[in-house]
Amino acid sequence: MCTASNYITDDHYFGRNFDYEISYNERVTITPRNYKFEFRKIDAIESHYAIIGIAAGIDSYPLYYDACNEKGLAIAGLNFAGNAVYKEFDEDMVNVTPFELIPYLLGQAGNVAEARKLLSEINLVNINFADELPLSPLHWMLSDGKEAIVVEPLEEGLKIYDNPVGVLTNNPPFDKQLFYLNNYRNLSNRNPENTFGGDIDLDEYSRGMGGIGLPGDLSSASRFAKVAFTRANSYSDSDEASSVGQFFHILGSVEQQNGCTFIDDPDLYEYTIYTSCYNTNKAILYYRTYHNSQITAVDLNREDLDSSELINYLLINEEQFNFIN
Repeated sequence: MCTASNYITDDHYFGRNFDYEISYNERVTITPRNYKFEFRKIDAIESHYAIIGIAAGIDSYPLYYDACNEKGLAIAGLNFAGNAVYKEFDEDMVNVTPFELIPYLLGQAGNVAEARKLLSEINLVNINFADELPLSPLHWMLSDGKEAIVVEPLEEGLKIYDNPVGVLTNNPPFDKQLFYLNNYRNLSNRNPENTFGGDIDLDEYSRGMGGIGLPGDLSSASRFAKVAFTRANSYSDSDEASSVGQFFHILGSVEQQNGCTFIDDPDLYEYTIYTSCYNTNKAILYYRTYHNSQITAVDLNREDLDSSELINYLLINEEQFNFIN
């Protein structure tokens, strides 16, 4: 279960909470322009846009959870259990496996509009990465500085939605998530007028009463509403430190604490393993982990982007304390 969002000040920011019960040794992975992308059913791509993102640390292939390319397009894949449907091979389509979708799109599309064109020809084919690593049921949010979309593999085919709120969680499908926001149309960042009725004199006894009714549980639908409200009403200065800090606060509003979401195992709980934030204009990835509250940054443009070898940085998971005496 995860939450993705974008945020725009002078630059475009995008990222997500990765919520799961098990870590797969996540790492920052930079794919330079000349790394050869091999695909299961289509020709390899030998030259492409450079990519930075967070990937599973289990293979030499970049199994990205979320990523951004040097042109400013960003993508995150989120769990979509019970709804994701992957298809059999279709000779009339471009057959891409779900784990290849992020490299395929970010390698060639510089913005959402270009990604739409590629998606119109894609068939997400049902091929596991490996026998011991079956496909995850996913849907994806794509975002640039101008627009955002959601891509969902459904029984009737690949569905693309415009995303006017810049947020995605897990279930139900995105059109239903968006519709549920109608239930919260009365919410405000200002305290409401007394419209209870009659002559009852009701007190404004606290700040924040305009948000009464905003959900605070950890379910997908509730996290969607909470982040949509938080993002829509967020305010920060437009400098990098203020923008990045505010972005982490937006996703922090639905962070999952270890122990609060029980999994069907006596020792496992879902928690926010990491939170990512991309400045897509500058191709800088910022992240925090559950065990390290300090923001760590990796700059794509400080690497040799014309090389052909992956560049990896393990996530820093130990808490960093700043003693001032």
